[in-house]
Amino acid sequence: MSDSTTNTLSTWVEVPKNSDFTIYNLPFGVFKNKRLSPRTGIAIGDKIVDLSVLDQEGFFSDLFLPEGIFLNEALNELISLGKVQTKKIRERVQDLLLADNEKLRDHSARGKVMVNRKEAEMLLPVKIGDYTDFYSSMEHATNVGKMFRDPENALLPNWKHLPVGYHGRASSIIPSGVPIHRPKGQFKTPDMETPGFGPSKKMDFELELAFITGKSTKLGDSVSTADAEDYIFGFVLFNDWSARDIQAWEYVPLGPFLGKSFASSISPWVVTLEALEYFKTEGPVQEPEVLPYLQCEKAYSFDINLEVYIQPEDKKASKVCQSNFKYMYWNVAQQLAHHTVNGCNINVGDLMASGTISGKTEDSFGSMLELSWNGKNLVKLETGEERTFLEDGDTVIMKGYSEKDGFRVGFGEVKGQLLPAK
Repeated sequence: MSDSTTNTLSTWVEVPKNSDFTIYNLPFGVFKNKRLSPRTGIAIGDKIVDLSVLDQEGFFSDLFLPEGIFLNEALNELISLGKVQTKKIRERVQDLLLADNEKLRDHSARGKVMVNRKEAEMLLPVKIGDYTDFYSSMEHATNVGKMFRDPENALLPNWKHLPVGYHGRASSIIPSGVPIHRPKGQFKTPDMETPGFGPSKKMDFELELAFITGKSTKLGDSVSTADAEDYIFGFVLFNDWSARDIQAWEYVPLGPFLGKSFASSISPWVVTLEALEYFKTEGPVQEPEVLPYLQCEKAYSFDINLEVYIQPEDKKASKVCQSNFKYMYWNVAQQLAHHTVNGCNINVGDLMASGTISGKTEDSFGSMLELSWNGKNLVKLETGEERTFLEDGDTVIMKGYSEKDGFRVGFGEVKGQLLPAK
């Protein structure tokens, strides 16, 4: 949203009811189609605003932008201009789309500027140099601890003192719609004397959100919780595919490796921090009190509704999870502050994922591992089928949106189909 968040805005663009891409959202993405090379766009309803054409037609002439800034295959260069500029670009587009503004509505280039979203192929929005995955949901960490460690003392001793995270594989992060193959690896169940090898039998999704860094730091510098917003450009939905049997055998002592690195899927539209400002909310009370460098003077949690659907091949999709980003124990400012407190440098376009987002109720658990309690319970689909983990042919669809006082800002979806092992 813009600074005029509490004002009701109307647009001359036809926006379907319950669209995620309202005049208050205007997320950035990179797209192409049969006639257009990769370029930067902003989503509104079922359309994409081609920023390169707007630029060519002089709508940004007073912003003195670098030539060709909107004709890149990723948003990194645009994001590197800084929040002052990217905010001006987004607010200019918002102004041009307002119902009483005829400048673009009646312009001869309007047809070239407004591209049909259904005809566009969405690309990975940023070139991701580094990717960090956190473990920030207390409910998820507790559930996993009960399953694999100690039902009475489920949380690890450090968990309430710091945002646990690990560095993941950036090369296998893929855009929504790209299918993945069931991974192969080692696994060992309690009844096996020696490990076996083959396709994973416990394929899972993880419901996450991720933020994209919008500003770089130098080696040795750190980012405080108070300054964290300056370094966060926006958010995407994130499906951190997981092979639970491979992961369970390999993760001690150094953490996930082959059980995670085969693929992670992200939604193509980057919803800016400014668009989500209106949906900020207080997070869970943190006890014991965190160390000073992790303390926050204002709210950094967000009320974002999240849903996960499983769609068997050529069949109806079934909702299996309904969660919310506000459940997260560790917020994004704390994650960034902890990530950099040792002097680790970050770069524009780095991706930092939340970890699985689970709530207190069973229908809000953000993974099949929890929904089926590691295979002990059956997850029933509307097709009449049942699942403990994902089967070949299943498509996982994740959706997310914020809604308050008639304002809606959403992410669209991230989806991916699981194919048989190669």
